[in-house]
Amino acid sequence: MPQRGVILVNLGTPASATAQGVRDFLRAFLSDRRVVDVPRWLWWPLLHGVILPLRSRRVAKAYAQIWQPGGSPLMVISRQQQVAVQEAVQGLGYGVPVELAMSYGEPSLGTAWSRLKAQGADEVLILPLYPQYSSTTTAPIFDAWARVMATEHRIPTTLFLDDYHDHPLYIAALSQSIRQHWQEHGPGYLLFSFHGIPERYAERGDPYPQQCWTTASLVAEQLALEDGAWGVSFQSRFGREPWVQPYTDETLIQLAHSGRRQLDIICPAFAADCLETLEEIAVEGKQSFLQAGGERYHYIPALNAEPAHVHLLTQLIAQRFA
Repeated sequence: MPQRGVILVNLGTPASATAQGVRDFLRAFLSDRRVVDVPRWLWWPLLHGVILPLRSRRVAKAYAQIWQPGGSPLMVISRQQQVAVQEAVQGLGYGVPVELAMSYGEPSLGTAWSRLKAQGADEVLILPLYPQYSSTTTAPIFDAWARVMATEHRIPTTLFLDDYHDHPLYIAALSQSIRQHWQEHGPGYLLFSFHGIPERYAERGDPYPQQCWTTASLVAEQLALEDGAWGVSFQSRFGREPWVQPYTDETLIQLAHSGRRQLDIICPAFAADCLETLEEIAVEGKQSFLQAGGERYHYIPALNAEPAHVHLLTQLIAQRFA
């Protein structure tokens, strides 16, 4: 029997809520050609001369508002997920070590692989914590793994999970989370806000927007929502070029102006709460909606380390190793 191992992978996070910590993280993130494919001769002066000096300070202040004793929410929750999945996998009878890695920053894929290799692993499942595939998030993990393997003489058998955007357990976990929220607050208009990508990426074949709509449609179907009771939007756009629409910030204002008084918003593309959900959606989004005339605004948290999410991740592992 092969010696198996699992690596859960998320995007990454600054090591500290400081301008330097954010700068180091953004430098690595925004230097990836998968994320920003602008020619280097044009992008490099802009990145190092304008974006990093200015954006790092502003983003650091935002991180400081949500920072936890154990680090950023993304890191704290990712560690919780790792521990919970490890326990659940062992409960199924799999003696499989579960490591955590980030595309940018630590722990890196190289670090995670070193830990598995020390335990004799010769078959590895890489599980990106991105329900929907995108060339800007999932693909960089594949690239990073290839760089790690470039120095290996014995490459392990590698299983790579592309996406799980329509997996029944994922849809069920999202639906359960929404139902639990409605039991406490009552139902409102439901907005699914996904992280955006440049429009031209989708035009070149990135399936991400289509998978986002599929996820939202399946959840709406499971919740028996009527047309007009829910919608989809895309957040976190960067730069001046067109991104996939509709934009979340504009949608929030339009919904308030159209007479929607209660809005419930969920971000299914995020496996763990982070700056983009806790600050951009839960704080800034609420301000925009209320100022535009809305009355009640609720952010429904990411699945994080909830039992239904842990069960999903565990089953994804079990299905690949069956």
